[in-house]
Amino acid sequence: MKVDNPQAFAYIMQEEIYLLNKDKGLCTGSAIEEQAPTETVPVHSPAQPAALVAAEQSMALATPVLNTPITPQPIVQTPDNEFNYLGKNNKNFVVLVNYANEEHIAASHLAALESILKRKDLTLDDVAILNVNKYAPVKLTALAAHFTPKKLVIMGADSLPEGIGKLPLNQPLQGKKTHVLYSFSFDEMMSSNDNKKLFWEHMKTL
Repeated sequence: MKVDNPQAFAYIMQEEIYLLNKDKGLCTGSAIEEQAPTETVPVHSPAQPAALVAAEQSMALATPVLNTPITPQPIVQTPDNEFNYLGKNNKNFVVLVNYANEEHIAASHLAALESILKRKDLTLDDVAILNVNKYAPVKLTALAAHFTPKKLVIMGADSLPEGIGKLPLNQPLQGKKTHVLYSFSFDEMMSSNDNKKLFWEHMKTL
């Protein structure tokens, strides 16, 4: 077999068998080092689907850097709704009123309400009188969570809580947990004996 370049024998035979003494100098360590690749670069095979290459690249981008510090997010807590009301709500009997210039209720209206409650064998400690003007718009869900009312009296259209829907006037409604009466405001009732009588008739059913 004739080989023009003696270095080609390195791929088919052992070096000590085929190299002549005059050719050994051609295959020195420096010549081999010059031919050796300095870096191996992985190349995707042309037969590899492009979708697979893209998926691998996406996975590489999605890999978290373990040494990157993570800043904890502050926890924001919503405080519970606090209502300033008159009474102790011992019997879960809630009365909603609306007064722009009173903390709770006008003194003359409170005297009338206490007289009505007394006729029902109730005291001020048994109820919670809430002036919704201070919390407008007050939500029904917030009232339910705070007071757990078994009986709810709404005095006037401007006392209706948000989310209660449309209620018929002076027609008591019995819900699953709450007996509701939507009636006149005290200003409307105190100026009319008929309104007072109608209000009392419905209050007796609560």
